Amino acid sequence: MKKIVLGLLAFGLTTQAFSQIVKTENLSEVTVYATNYKYLNDVNTMEVASVPVQLLERKVASYNIKDSDFYQDDYDLYNITFFIPEGKILAAYDKDGKLIRTAEKFKDINLPTSVKTAVLDRFPEWTITKDVYLVNYKDGKGAKKTYKLKLENGDKVLRVKLNEKGEFI
Repeated sequence: MKKIVLGLLAFGLTTQAFSQIVKTENLSEVTVYATNYKYLNDVNTMEVASVPVQLLERKVASYNIKDSDFYQDDYDLYNITFFIPEGKILAAYDKDGKLIRTAEKFKDINLPTSVKTAVLDRFPEWTITKDVYLVNYKDGKGAKKTYKLKLENGDKVLRVKLNEKGEFI
């Protein structure tokens, strides 16, 4: 019995040795291009942004309008809305799938260091209780980023607006 088990084990291992022959095949060339790379370059902050914001912006940039169920050659403009619990993006695409403009709104995200330090320098005893991040992107003009913050100090409430550089508006 022992010889039969060892024989079957040896037979099983030797058959696998023959399965390691690799066939080489030539693959056709693939060209990869990003149609909406300008959008990602414009909305990209040079520091670590909030993860949900980055994920949704990448989804908007990589969305292919031609693969959607409602795509027809007759229309010149398609408005698509992307939702997550932290915010939403309304994106407008042309018939070729190029991103024309976006309107973005995110709540309670990780603020950039420039915004945090500007608020801390100007309002040292205040705390940020709510924040809203707004982005308006237009092809050719770039992205305009605005932060609306609600500050509290005891019973006092103050609302301020800043741009991405930390300048008060």
